[in-house]
Amino acid sequence: MYPNIQAYDRGGMFSPEGKLFQVEYAKEAVKKGATSIGIIAKDSVVLIAHKNIIEPLLIPSTVQKIFRIDQFIGATYSGLVSDGLRIISSMRSKTQTHRMIYDETESVETIAKEVSEEMQQATQYGGLRPYGVSLLVAGFDIAPKLYEVEPGAAFFGYKADAIGAGKKVAEEILEKEYKDDMAIDEAIDLGLKVINKVNTKKITESNIDISVINKEEGYKQISQKEIQKYL
Repeated sequence: MYPNIQAYDRGGMFSPEGKLFQVEYAKEAVKKGATSIGIIAKDSVVLIAHKNIIEPLLIPSTVQKIFRIDQFIGATYSGLVSDGLRIISSMRSKTQTHRMIYDETESVETIAKEVSEEMQQATQYGGLRPYGVSLLVAGFDIAPKLYEVEPGAAFFGYKADAIGAGKKVAEEILEKEYKDDMAIDEAIDLGLKVINKVNTKKITESNIDISVINKEEGYKQISQKEIQKYL
């Protein structure tokens, strides 16, 4: 006889259907998060994140969705803000340690793997809960790279990807319109098109973050003035 169904809610125990309920709940939290897009362009990778500002008195500039992790690595998240900031802080610490030891930027795949291992620990033990975030980890090492890490701790590489609200619709658009060797401007236009499609609120320079990472400049955040040109 199986335990009471509530037992599967209390920790890292598989249900008879082979599910971890806490991971499933974490994925639901991600679906309610603001949309973020990652696109590999020619010799660069672009991150675009929507800031879902619902409080009229909130100052938009205090909300940050894309973060510089290292000179050639950036990341964005969708889901619980506190969990996202905790993982971002952990990523920065890991890349700084790597740079101090080896005097180089950590590879994008390695930091994505390290983060997935940390998130996996939270799915394994009673008394913990999975992180309620998905992340896009982007950067340039030998070539531009983009990885998604989801609450169950799986991570995969993508040419273009979306996380957060409207993920399914966003991925359908990306599958149809993504092209290899896109120019940076084309990638930004496509990302903004996707975010406009999956969100009902008007997109402005105040509720969008855009960053570009390439070999020459490393991580660069696009200013609000520059964002206006794309809207």
